Amino acid sequence: MSRAMFETVYQEIFPFWEEIADTDREYICQNSYAVTYPKGKNIHDGNECSGVIFVRSGSLRLSMVSEEGKDITLYRLHKGDMCMLSASCVLSAITFDVLIDAEEESECYVVSGTAFAAVSERNPGVKIFALETAVGRFSDVMWVMQQILFMSMDKRLAIFLADESSRIDADTITLTHGQIARYMGSAREVVSRMLKYFANEGIVEVSRKGIKILDKKSLRQLTL
Repeated sequence: MSRAMFETVYQEIFPFWEEIADTDREYICQNSYAVTYPKGKNIHDGNECSGVIFVRSGSLRLSMVSEEGKDITLYRLHKGDMCMLSASCVLSAITFDVLIDAEEESECYVVSGTAFAAVSERNPGVKIFALETAVGRFSDVMWVMQQILFMSMDKRLAIFLADESSRIDADTITLTHGQIARYMGSAREVVSRMLKYFANEGIVEVSRKGIKILDKKSLRQLTL
């Protein structure tokens, strides 16, 4: 694909773009490709440098899996988000494995990890950007850990429902109990029991269509 197509996007998302040499900009564009991942596709299994991923549409899920096979959602990426944790060759400090899966059909731009790493070695601004992007996501990871370790289940579920409703700008959340449990690092049975409690309190309505928030005020109170 042409340099012009990638460069239009990179000018917006990379603050260092105009500061690096034209040869480096050309190199990054030459080593970029557009890809559409089908729903359920594993994009990164933690064993290779998949590159820097920019989400154009769709949704990706980053997770870690314990030795016992239990997985925890670290965070999710949506339109306009970027993933640096898939490029271990750019950030040598990343010594743990993360899995990345497409939650839905997702169109992405991917910059080769080796190309991005080479440019970052020549340009400190690029390396700083990569580190700052990764550190910003570690804040999301710490928030997940804080919820799992220190928050009650009703508060965690209320926060999840409120955040998801805000993200999709709708009162009805069309996720299964199993999906919610997976995102929260919990068990489906626990989520189902808590949703039943919320329903009995008139906070939500649970049906085959999804989970409809009926009382936003009470839901917000649970998040405090």
